[in-house]
Amino acid sequence: MNTPLSFYKSELAQHQAEVSSLQKRMILLSALRLSLFIATIAGIYFTRSNWQIATVIGIIGSGAFLFLLSKYTDVKAKRKRHQALIQINEEELNIAAGDFHHRDTGLQFQEPKHFYSLDIDLFGKGSFFQFTNRTSTSEGQEQLANALKANQIAHIEKRQNGIRELSEKPKWSQLYAATASLIQTETPAVKIIEWLKTHRSYIPNFMRWIPLLFSLLSLSLLTLGILKIIDIVLFGYWIFVGFAITGVYLKNINKLAVNSDKMKDTFRQYAALLLQIENEDFSSELLKEKQQKIQSENKKASAIFSEFSKHLDALDNRNNLIGAVFGNGYLLSDIRNAYRVEQWIAKYAHKVEDWFDVVSFFDAYNSLGTYAFNHPTHVYPKIHNKKAVIEAKDLGHPLLDQSKRVDSNVTINDQEFFIVTGANMAGKSTFLRTISLHIVMANMGLPVCASSSNYTPVKLITSMRTSDSLTDDSSYFFSELTRLKFIVDAIDKEPYFIILDEILKGTNSTDKAIGSRKFVEKLVAGNATGIIATHDLSLCEISEELNEVKNYYFDAEIVNDELYFDYRFKKGICQNMNASFLLKKMEIV
Repeated sequence: MNTPLSFYKSELAQHQAEVSSLQKRMILLSALRLSLFIATIAGIYFTRSNWQIATVIGIIGSGAFLFLLSKYTDVKAKRKRHQALIQINEEELNIAAGDFHHRDTGLQFQEPKHFYSLDIDLFGKGSFFQFTNRTSTSEGQEQLANALKANQIAHIEKRQNGIRELSEKPKWSQLYAATASLIQTETPAVKIIEWLKTHRSYIPNFMRWIPLLFSLLSLSLLTLGILKIIDIVLFGYWIFVGFAITGVYLKNINKLAVNSDKMKDTFRQYAALLLQIENEDFSSELLKEKQQKIQSENKKASAIFSEFSKHLDALDNRNNLIGAVFGNGYLLSDIRNAYRVEQWIAKYAHKVEDWFDVVSFFDAYNSLGTYAFNHPTHVYPKIHNKKAVIEAKDLGHPLLDQSKRVDSNVTINDQEFFIVTGANMAGKSTFLRTISLHIVMANMGLPVCASSSNYTPVKLITSMRTSDSLTDDSSYFFSELTRLKFIVDAIDKEPYFIILDEILKGTNSTDKAIGSRKFVEKLVAGNATGIIATHDLSLCEISEELNEVKNYYFDAEIVNDELYFDYRFKKGICQNMNASFLLKKMEIV
C-alpha cells in the first residue's frame, strides 16, 4: 500500500474478483437447490406406495433444501457487501481525479447566521463537505456537518489521535462504510429513540407467566381430547378464551406492532455495525471511549440489538393468519411477544441513544479518517500556546489541484491584524478561505494542507458574504452592519480569529473608507487577531499608527498585453490594480 490510489486500485480488483467468485457459487447453489427439489419430488413419487419411506425422503429433502437456501442467502449477502466495497473504491478513484461534484452538497446543513459556514464554502457544490463526506447514514452525515460547524477548540489532540488511527485502518473503515450503506430504514434513528423513550408499558408484570400457563392448559386439553378423556369440542371452544384474553390488550398490541415493524430491520442492521466496533482493537483515547460506550452492559450492544430484533420478528409473525389465530387462541403469542418487547424497552431504552450515537460517530469520523488517509502529505498541526496563532509553511487550499496550487508561508501572531490588498482575481479571497479552512480543520483534528503548522487553538468568525433579505425586509447594507455587530458582540465574550472580506460594500467609497478604518481600529483596540482583505489602499495607512497592523498583498502584472498572476503572498501594499485593464481587454469600454 504505497499510495492511496494504489490501495484503492488493489482493493477494487480484489472485490471484483470476489464478486465474480461469489456469483458462480450462487449459480451452483441455485442449480443444486433445483436438482434437490426435483430429486425429492421424484423420490416421493416413486415411493408413494410406502408412506414411511416417502415421508423420510420428504423430510430429508426439505431439510437439505432449507440448508442450501440458507447458504445461498449468506453468499448473496456477502456478494452485496463486496459490491458495496467495489462502489466505495470506484468512488474514491473518481474523487481523486476531481470528479466529486455529483455528491451530496450538504446544503441542508447551511446556516447563514453561523460563525463561518456560509463564507468559506463549507457546504454547497464544490464545498469541503462535498469533497470530504463519506457517510452512509443520515445520522452520520449530520454528525459530520456538526463537527465542521462546531468551532470547538478543546481536546484537539484527542481528536487528532482518533482520526490518525482511523486513517491507518482503511480496510476496516471501508467495511464499516459498506455495511452501513446496506442499511435501508423507514424510520430515522431520532424517531426511534423518541418512541422508545416515550413508550409506556401496558402489559402488567403478572402477564409474564400467563401465556406459559395458558399454553400448558391448551396442550393439556388437546391431550385429554385426543385420549378421549374429554370431548375434543372443549378444546375447540378453548380458543375463544384465548381470543378474549388477547382482546383486552389487542388495541395496544396493534399500536406496538405498527411501530416496531418500522424499526426491526434498523436494529438488525445496526447490530452488524455495533459488532464491527466491538470486535476492533482501538488504541486512541477517543475511539476507546466510544467503544466502551457500547460495552458497558453485561451483554454486548450488538447482542442486545440482535435480541430485540428477534423479539420484533416474533411479534411480526402475527401477520401470518394461521399463526395469529392459533397462536393467540391457544398460546397467547401476541401477549408473550409484546411483553418481551416492552421488557426490552424498559431495560434498554435509555441506552439506545448512546448506541446509535456511537454508530453515527464512526460513520462521521470514518470520513475524517479517509480524508487523512487520502492526503498523506498533509500535516497535523502542532498544538501549542505561544505567540503565533498560525505559523504554517507551504499552506494551501486543500480543494485546489496540487499541480496548480500556489502555497504560502504564513505567520500571524496573537493580537496581530493583517490588511491584505490586491488586484481582482489575484488570490485574496482564496487566501482568506485557506486560512479559514486551516482553523476549521485544525480544530476538528484533521491534518491541514501544509508542510508544517504550529497552531494556538482559536475559534473562527467571518464576514465575507452578505446578502439582502426580502423576507427579513433588510437591505444589503443593513445586513452587513448586522453581521459586523454579531462579530463585535461575539469577541466581547471570548477571543476569535476574525476574517473580513471587503466590508461595508453597501455604501459609497468615502463612507466605506472611513467606516472600515474605524471598525479595524476598534478591533485592534480590543486586542483582536485576524485578517481583512480590501481594495481600499487608504486602509493600509493604519499600519503607520498601530504596530499590531501589518500590510500584505497579492500582485498582478501585465506582461505582453496579458494579465499575469503569481498568487504569491507578499509583505507590503499592492500597487497594481486591473479593473481598467480588464474592461478594455474584454472590450466593455
